[in-house]
Amino acid sequence: MKLSEIRHWVFDMDGTLTIAAHDFMAIRAELDIPLEDDILGHLAALPAEEAAAKHAWLLEHEREVALASRAATGAVTLVRTLAERGHCLGILTRNARELAHITLAAIGIGDCFAPEYILGRDEAAFKPDPEGLLKLAAAWHVQPSNMVMVGDYRFDLAAGRAAGTQTVLVNQPDNPWPELTDWHVVDCEALLGKI
Repeated sequence: MKLSEIRHWVFDMDGTLTIAAHDFMAIRAELDIPLEDDILGHLAALPAEEAAAKHAWLLEHEREVALASRAATGAVTLVRTLAERGHCLGILTRNARELAHITLAAIGIGDCFAPEYILGRDEAAFKPDPEGLLKLAAAWHVQPSNMVMVGDYRFDLAAGRAAGTQTVLVNQPDNPWPELTDWHVVDCEALLGKI
């Protein structure tokens, strides 16, 4: 399937549509999370009270990042072009949904996504779990193979593979995950050139 034939697009947000701004080392240090642990996975395994306190800190930290978000190269034009063509657009982020709305508004494309198609870590199991993509496929009444997941990291691509979608890696100079990637482009501007 060609990218130009796909009408159902799902985007990761941070580092994909925005310039990556999270300092994951600082987050791990603040929340006492080992380097080798996934942040959300680690928090999910903690006792409820400790997890709640750490999630509250993380949410406030992420809110500051969301408010200061800047669009990644070509992201606004890509999303607006797809919206103008009548494509279905979704967000699947490991961030909180409320912060996704803030981020998308900050970079000027909040109006391109229907609220019900913005899924965060509380609406679906967090990536690399494919649940969010499968929920969007069901909502759009399409087979996952007729969708594309666009992201900048292994978790995005692995979720797409597990769900059965097409996958696009952006904003990485090289492709360290070729087994998970259908297309690799340098940024969203280059991706627009393929559709």
